[in-house]
Amino acid sequence: MYLLQAPLVRELDVFSTMPDALRRPQRSDWADANRGGTVTDSFLEGPVFDGAGNLYVSDIPWGRIFRIDSQGAWSLVAEYDGEPNGMKFLDAGTLLITDYKNGLMRLDVATGQVSPYLQRRNSERFKGVNDLVFDAEGNLYFTDQGQSGLHDPSGRLYRLRPNGQLDLLLHNVPSPNGVALSPDGRVLYLAVTRGNCVWRVPLLPDGSVAKVSQFFTSYGPSGPDGLAVDAQGRVLVANPGLGVVWVLNGRAEPERVLRGMPGSSTTNLAFGGADRRTLHVTDSTHGRVLRTVLETPGLPLHQGAAG
Repeated sequence: MYLLQAPLVRELDVFSTMPDALRRPQRSDWADANRGGTVTDSFLEGPVFDGAGNLYVSDIPWGRIFRIDSQGAWSLVAEYDGEPNGMKFLDAGTLLITDYKNGLMRLDVATGQVSPYLQRRNSERFKGVNDLVFDAEGNLYFTDQGQSGLHDPSGRLYRLRPNGQLDLLLHNVPSPNGVALSPDGRVLYLAVTRGNCVWRVPLLPDGSVAKVSQFFTSYGPSGPDGLAVDAQGRVLVANPGLGVVWVLNGRAEPERVLRGMPGSSTTNLAFGGADRRTLHVTDSTHGRVLRTVLETPGLPLHQGAAG
């Protein structure tokens, strides 16, 4: 008989905290709509590492992208009229950004210049794009969350092919958020925040999806957000409402619970370090990055084609 074992609990440590000089304790349009009008001096998401070991994070309400070096020192890379969220590298010097306000944007990390990449579909604006991931062939999967939820399950999952073809894969998701791929690239995991769960989306050889199912069910005031996958195929789920990261095996059973300090809002994930075993986690509401060293490295991230 199979017996479910209690997961091991590990505490997350603080890697770096945003300096006070960079915080903006003011109201913003984004915070008025998404934080109940609470003064939000920053809201960090989108962590991703460059080849030199620098960590990039986005600051949604203030349209800023920061670089954090290996010693935890912060520098401003770009500030523009947008609401940047998820980020992945198109190439070594170009970040692709899911911008809630503008659609897909690209950033030259050397100059700080931000320019449009894909702002509309068939002349129609997106609801509010959220997160993204590339596969080995350069296909880009990204979520269009907007204000969808159980009251309005109309969030979308798109695939943008290298030739520019945009495919709508799902259009019935109650708040699609983080995305990650299995090691073989045949399954996409999709965080469904307002549904408090993670979906499993099989990617078929003909480019379609089928038999989409609910892989993992969480609980609490705010459901799964960012996702990552490690070299064993385990799925890591940032759960901001609980202040934890779930580490799930192939049966969606929690093997580890990585716990932030009380009040932490654990939103997004990125593996870093020379061996990719150091997991970094954005604590959005406190403007800090948490981390821990794991036994298994994260999967290397693919890049797209910056054409």
